[in-house]
Amino acid sequence: MWFRSIHFAYFHQLLPLEPPLPIDVLVVLAVLTVTLVLFVLQPVPIDATAIALMVALIILGPWTGVSLEEGVSGFSNPATLTVLAMFILSEGVRQTGVIQILTRRMESFAGDSETRQLLAVVGLAGPPAGFVNNTPIVAILIPAVMNLARRSNTSPSKLLIPLSFAAMLGGTLTVIGSSTNLLASDVWAQVGGPNAQPFSLFEFTQLGVIVLAVGIVYLLTIGRYLTPARIRASDSSTDEFGMADYLTEVVVLEDSAVVGSQVREIRDKDLDLDVFQLMRNGQTIVHGLQRERIRAGDILSVRADQKTLMQVIEDENLKLLPEVLEDAESGDEPLPTGFKPQQRAWNPTSPSTPSDESNSEGDGEDKDTAEEVSDAESALTEIVLLPRPWASRQISAPDFERENDLTVLAVRRGNEVIRQRLRDVSLQSGDVLLVQANEDSVARLRADRNIVVSGEGQWEEFDRSKIPIGIGIIAGVVGLAALEILPIVVSALTGVVAMFFTRLLRPADAYEAVDWDVIFLLAGVIPLGIAVEASGTSDLLADGITVASVLLPPIALLGLFYLGTALITEVVSNAASVVLMLPIAVDVATRLDANAFAFALAVTFAASTPLLTPVGYQTNLMVYGPGGYKFTDFARVGAPLQLVLTVVTTLGIAFFWGL
Repeated sequence: MWFRSIHFAYFHQLLPLEPPLPIDVLVVLAVLTVTLVLFVLQPVPIDATAIALMVALIILGPWTGVSLEEGVSGFSNPATLTVLAMFILSEGVRQTGVIQILTRRMESFAGDSETRQLLAVVGLAGPPAGFVNNTPIVAILIPAVMNLARRSNTSPSKLLIPLSFAAMLGGTLTVIGSSTNLLASDVWAQVGGPNAQPFSLFEFTQLGVIVLAVGIVYLLTIGRYLTPARIRASDSSTDEFGMADYLTEVVVLEDSAVVGSQVREIRDKDLDLDVFQLMRNGQTIVHGLQRERIRAGDILSVRADQKTLMQVIEDENLKLLPEVLEDAESGDEPLPTGFKPQQRAWNPTSPSTPSDESNSEGDGEDKDTAEEVSDAESALTEIVLLPRPWASRQISAPDFERENDLTVLAVRRGNEVIRQRLRDVSLQSGDVLLVQANEDSVARLRADRNIVVSGEGQWEEFDRSKIPIGIGIIAGVVGLAALEILPIVVSALTGVVAMFFTRLLRPADAYEAVDWDVIFLLAGVIPLGIAVEASGTSDLLADGITVASVLLPPIALLGLFYLGTALITEVVSNAASVVLMLPIAVDVATRLDANAFAFALAVTFAASTPLLTPVGYQTNLMVYGPGGYKFTDFARVGAPLQLVLTVVTTLGIAFFWGL
């Protein structure tokens, strides 16, 4: 016992009585570390992590310095409310149809010239993003770009990264151009000193114009040759997804074992095969297909690899359609019972083959199921799953099929195309799905704001007479804020009220238009900035950076802050990088007796333009699948541009605001 006591006393003398850092700083650093790990690995959605962060900061309030009122203040923060209002205002503009009209003119201007196509895409995506949310702009332009590429025999991959980058750079034009700008404005007002005010609407527009112009010139020149053509110019969706060897038509013979069985019973077997369409008596059956009972002479359009297909044909007594027609023509075998010679179920070389419209009466046995014959056209359609809503959804391909009454034939995730074992695939944000669906199902998909129907030329119907109202409201919001008659948040909310009273939007449309993931993300990370400041963590980190950079001139340090923030934003959210980096940048500038506002702007611009990965910004993820890109393609195109912007932005800040 005495031996243990001596050793305990000895080691107690060796250990410091005080921790190397204040306990408040250690707690905040621990919370921050866990949060960043969760943001990077995303075992749960980012917005869920943000709310957990808020709760943790409140519970650990004695050390983090975050009270209950401060912890929930993110929900009433002007930046959060302004972002919410901008989502609604953007939806109001979208519903006027003005963006679609501009898109039509873009297609007319672009023609077959790749240079003009690039100019039209970046010109239409960039400037509007300074005033309305860039997500609906990109969502509308994706199908337009896909159509334009197909008609002009251009690879859509050459146009989609420029589309995303231009929309991102356009957000630097005004303070309402992105949620990042609005959050940075709020953080600056808190940490910039007693005279610091939120950014005005056009606070940094002169620099934003230069950044956008440099970005467009780069995308039209150097970037044009760095952007890969991952998807070859093609007229067929089946070619883009490499489905030629996977889509086949088979005829059900009279003595087939599947006669009388439901279509879903074939799929339920341990076979990697999907029946996505059935032809009977010249009529197409897609709606309620899985419950349909198979008859002799039916033509089944199936997705399967050759090995599985041969096994099914042998086991179930089916026959390939071309063989049936060839045998009948040569007189070797008669046509199967129930088969009509004029039938042709589906053309595998066409992206959209409509069926004949007609009606038929089904068996009494099938009348309790869905309609036997769909009287709507059935076609192959590409759809894109938008980022944030699908990041928090756990849904498999079969679940998606049941919810939307369609068949998923392939999934493109970046440059990877998944054609086999689709029943085991969990869908992710940015996935592009090749589906077989009738007109009713496609109409429902088109109305879903979480989905983009890509590669088809149909447009939503809008009341064009409301265009002047929508444009007038946006102009009023901008004018009131620019002239500082009203604060930005009040001006934006006034615009929302105006849209309601002019019946441009219904409240239900407004609620659906808000990306609540972004709202909860902002509300959750805003208290982190309070904790970083209140606990002294910002001062500690600023001390370390100041000591390490004592030999660097201010302009070099400004460039390093820009580049460092841009790299951090690639792995965590834009909001988190602003809340973390902006207070540190201001503290460092204060210690060096430099212009703190200049350093705040460097962080703001860098956090608004993460160009190196598809997950760095939501518009990158939106074009990732449709472009068929590799993960590294964004760095291939974006890294040189990021370096150019580091120099341009740093010099621009020094020129306009000084150091």
